Amino acid sequence: MASENGSAETIVRVHNVAQRYGRKPVLRDVSFQVNAGEVAALLGANGAGKTTLLRILAGLDNPERGEVWLGNVPLAAAGHEIRRYVGLVSHRPLVYDNLNGLENLRFFARMYDLVEPEPRIEAVLTAMDLWRRRYDPVRTYSRGMIQRLAIGRSILHDPPVLLLDEPDTGLDQESVAVLTDLIAQLRQGGRAVLVTTHNWERAERWADRVYHLVDGTIEDGDEVLKQR
Repeated sequence: MASENGSAETIVRVHNVAQRYGRKPVLRDVSFQVNAGEVAALLGANGAGKTTLLRILAGLDNPERGEVWLGNVPLAAAGHEIRRYVGLVSHRPLVYDNLNGLENLRFFARMYDLVEPEPRIEAVLTAMDLWRRRYDPVRTYSRGMIQRLAIGRSILHDPPVLLLDEPDTGLDQESVAVLTDLIAQLRQGGRAVLVTTHNWERAERWADRVYHLVDGTIEDGDEVLKQR
């Protein structure tokens, strides 16, 4: 997706966002952007403010000040429609372990009011390499399989913005390799993907653009630390 002058369209724009819990500042005038068809990594240590920022982008928390735009829509005006625009994979996978993979995605398809969802569900489970396990209860899945199902849940409604909060947590090396391939696939179709991690090597491997969040602010005010 590109603008009229041929440059990539900015899908996520964060301007001077600040947040505090009690008297403790968590985010301090954070500004950055993610374009269509781009994976951006938000690199930072635990406690740097990554999860707080993603909760704001997902519409789960309101910032103390600053603006967030998703496409041409200010987040403050998006209301409940935000769930159609954003897919979120948080520290909790938000899938039901007593249901199988197919039943999980059917449940979320109803939540998203998808019309004729079965072809889309099959496509997503196939893309996540879970189609052959679609009838197995999620409680029998490995950690990596559950993470893939969570990503499948987040893209089921084909949102233009995808937020992945430390999706590599608890994964073995084989599962991280699968996740790396999935992230490369997720940039297809003009999505804006923002993934948080505390692992510099993975941030560089996954992303077209890397931001470094230190103590609630983009380090040195330099919003683009790496371009490739």
